[in-house]
Amino acid sequence: QVHLVESGGGLVQAGGSLRLSCAASGRTFSIGTMGWFRQAPGKEREFVAAISRSSSIGNYADSLKGRFTISRDNAQNTAYLQMNSLKPEDTAVYYCAAVPRWITFTHESDYDYWGQGTQVTVSS
Repeated sequence: QVHLVESGGGLVQAGGSLRLSCAASGRTFSIGTMGWFRQAPGKEREFVAAISRSSSIGNYADSLKGRFTISRDNAQNTAYLQMNSLKPEDTAVYYCAAVPRWITFTHESDYDYWGQGTQVTVSS
């Protein structure tokens, strides 16, 4: 079993930046790909970014390329999401996910483990 805990969310003005963290515990050696998803009020959860275990492959939602960067530190069992030039439409609960496979999946159904989410609110 893998346990994921997100942190780093909060309230930020438009144009600002935030870095989210996702700390993994438990059977961390089994984690392959880690990903980030988000869910805005009244909307379905959507893919944000994913990264392979070796960090050699990153995958992003097209609309977020250039503003968001995913990274990970396997020694710390932590994944990160750096979010720059934030917009009010980025307001959502952000979720970390993990799967013991090596493909940078973009669908939430492909992930086995989920965190509880962290709220990001961007004011205009």
